[in-house]
Amino acid sequence: MIQKTTSYSLTLTQQPSLTLLSSRTLRPLRFVLSLLVIITLPQIAVAQPSPTSLRVIVNSNQDGQIQPDDKLTLREAIEVVNGNLSVEKLSNQEKAQIQPSNDNARIEFNLPSNQTTIQLQQELPPLATPKLIIDGTSQPGYDASRSATAEIAIPQPIVAITPAANQEILRGFTVVTDNVQIRGLSIYGFRSLNQGATLTTPPADILISHRLPPPNTKQQQPPNSNFPFGDKDIPPKGVVIENNWLGITPDEKMPEKTSAFGVYVFNSTGTTIRRNRISYHEGSAIITSVRAENTLMTENIIVGNGIAGMPDAVRLEGVITNSQLQGNLICGNDGAGIYLFKPTGNVKIHDNRITFNGRRLRRAAVYLMGNENQVTDNEIRHQTGPGVAVTAFGTHGSFGSAIANIIQNNKFGELEGLSIDLNTQQQLNISDFQRGDGPNPKRNSPNRRLETANGAINAPEFASSQLLLVNGQALISGQADPDTQVQIYRVQGEDKYGPLSEPLTTLTVDEKGNFSDSLAGLRRGDKISAIATHPKYGTSEPAYNAVITDPTAKNDSPSPVKNSPPPKCVSAPQPLQPTPQPEPKPEPIRLKVPRIIHFALDKDFISQESTKVLNQVAQVLQQYPFIVIEIEGHTDIRASDAYNLDLGKRRAISARNYLLKQGITAERMTIRTFGEKQRRTSGNTVIDTARDRRVEIIFKDTRGLEIILEEQEKDLQIEAIGGDR
Repeated sequence: MIQKTTSYSLTLTQQPSLTLLSSRTLRPLRFVLSLLVIITLPQIAVAQPSPTSLRVIVNSNQDGQIQPDDKLTLREAIEVVNGNLSVEKLSNQEKAQIQPSNDNARIEFNLPSNQTTIQLQQELPPLATPKLIIDGTSQPGYDASRSATAEIAIPQPIVAITPAANQEILRGFTVVTDNVQIRGLSIYGFRSLNQGATLTTPPADILISHRLPPPNTKQQQPPNSNFPFGDKDIPPKGVVIENNWLGITPDEKMPEKTSAFGVYVFNSTGTTIRRNRISYHEGSAIITSVRAENTLMTENIIVGNGIAGMPDAVRLEGVITNSQLQGNLICGNDGAGIYLFKPTGNVKIHDNRITFNGRRLRRAAVYLMGNENQVTDNEIRHQTGPGVAVTAFGTHGSFGSAIANIIQNNKFGELEGLSIDLNTQQQLNISDFQRGDGPNPKRNSPNRRLETANGAINAPEFASSQLLLVNGQALISGQADPDTQVQIYRVQGEDKYGPLSEPLTTLTVDEKGNFSDSLAGLRRGDKISAIATHPKYGTSEPAYNAVITDPTAKNDSPSPVKNSPPPKCVSAPQPLQPTPQPEPKPEPIRLKVPRIIHFALDKDFISQESTKVLNQVAQVLQQYPFIVIEIEGHTDIRASDAYNLDLGKRRAISARNYLLKQGITAERMTIRTFGEKQRRTSGNTVIDTARDRRVEIIFKDTRGLEIILEEQEKDLQIEAIGGDR
């Protein structure tokens, strides 16, 4: 092997209040994942600058010793792009898999169709080449349009990377440089067993960190100009992890060996974790540690994690300034959906669906520590705990609560607790922090500002527990802290405080703490609640519910409670319908049926001979139910235009009514009149005028087929000489 390794150690303190990874698999791993790690990273041989970037194609799923042979392995490909393995040391067959790249270094795949799982014998070399792309989408047969899930389209990978059956390997990929991209792969089974009292490195499918391990940060000092690393400890920037399946096999199964964590951002800035399916991890799907500034976690499916230890789906700690969780599906995990632990900086959590979590341990769906976090426009349902809980302590355990956490426009339902729970330092059990401690009393002293989350901002209070409905408008009034905005919510459920099911409107509180308005769209028996948000202190707990009443209403029942059924986390997309091929144009239907009937002079009734014609028309319409018709009435040129238009209309109505009696539905027939405007001939003989006195039936095939009809004059009614019209 062309690699040297040196061990580095970092002794960190233990936090006994945290749940560590499973007794079944990770009982010896005595670490807390904010900074509680003894980490060893391989010392990277400094890669010499390459004159050109390389495109390397992996065509073997084997792993082991680096040597010239007829196949190029993933391990060899990484060493080549890192500059640690000279191309000249490869065989001619291996050299054929290497080409200059026009832009960035790339590792692509061309594995045999029945050998697409790479079973590693030992940990892969760290990815140390800036802008390297490891591209599982290059494998033949990969279909970017094929997703196994309807909720978020994440293509199904073909290439899988996992430890060999007899190997315990800590990490799948370790990223130690800028702008690396990993996409289109299934990565699973990376964990550690029997490491003794300490864990030598964070186990994960993908670890992102600097090249050298961090210094001893056991004191957990707040960040300063030199914290947390020295000049050489440069965090990788701009790493992108997208369209991977982490912890799950390409056939959607839980692997026999489950991974410890999915993506572990130990030290990085500007990482993007996008459209990954992350499942079946013993710990969190995504975890940050010392530094994770500007991390974007978007459109991931995070399901079924925390199954044997740290239960929270997404755990954020360390420096997380300007990070975001947006558009993720976080469902069916064992603890909280999102858990912030002693972070520095803030995070925006918006437009996520966070449902059905807390399956093993009761937790809030979202647990906040720190200041100025934003939780907006999320769907939060089916949680064995509150919706959003805010810690009673400041970021680093200092006296004073976390403040300015904004929690607005979310939709809550089916919770075991408040929609928003602001913890107080009066309740010190660990369960109070994780599950919330219930409704707070009204603030009665300045000290409450310091010992309660979000500065103990008071929940709004309605003027009455029953609000009147007058002329279809609910009259809403109450009190809240001055300088706040009060958001009114519809409530569905039997709880006294929420759940805040649907935001309805936002009201401004005046300087005396009053708010009032009228609101349409509510009915007698509906329930509403409210939250208040102060720009300095953040968002309150929900108000005690109020019921809409209407004393004038009789026999009016309240709106039914609509508790949604427990959600299914993911579902298969609907099968793609085959693209319809244009059918060959059918031969025109030749209907031997007359399309014209004739009328006597100045008459609109159907003659006996014309009924025979209309009977044939009715038979055709009954035989071909897709045909619709227009019935056009005509006259000869004698008499006024107005008279003739009316006469033409009466003739068309007569024909239509006859067909109605034959069972032809009215919606298949349209009446029109043209009077004398569309003559059949230009002559003025009695035969010419007899041909003008008619009803024409225009057949229209709704399938677009051409219908050929035949003429007839058997019912032609010729007037006596000297007659008119």
